[in-house]
Amino acid sequence: MRRLSLLVALLVFGACSGSGESASPNGDEVYGHRYGTLAPDGRETVYLAAPDSARRVLLYPAILDSVAVRLERPATLPGEPVRAEVLLKGTLPDACSRLEEAEQVRRGHFIDVTLTIRQPRGRACAQVLRPFRFYLPLEGVFEPGSYTLKVNGAATPFRIRELRPE
Repeated sequence: MRRLSLLVALLVFGACSGSGESASPNGDEVYGHRYGTLAPDGRETVYLAAPDSARRVLLYPAILDSVAVRLERPATLPGEPVRAEVLLKGTLPDACSRLEEAEQVRRGHFIDVTLTIRQPRGRACAQVLRPFRFYLPLEGVFEPGSYTLKVNGAATPFRIRELRPE
């Protein structure tokens, strides 16, 4: 079984640079640069697949290589809460597998995320590894403090730093 290795990267300063906020900002404007399709590292940006109740599928936890917590923007006032997202990088095991669901439960400073893959039953699929990246906005806001993010059972701490008055 492949071991899940996690790397938490907090982009506390410089997570977003822009000259203003739009009414409906895209991911680049909010969390910094995103790749819409294929990134230079060879990972395809994937999205959750629409449920398909007509087919029988196998569901299992996604195989992840890394997790990076990204802040919406740096805090501008002491104690100001910020939003965050998680950049998940992993591998889909064949040509037919898709991301099925990203479920998150938050209890105070603990966030539990389950990312599942679906694979059709009884269908021949090309056995090709497909590296992916997936952006998951975390629910709610985060005030300065220590947090624990658990993704598919592997826990990693991260911290939102307090802005110090000048």
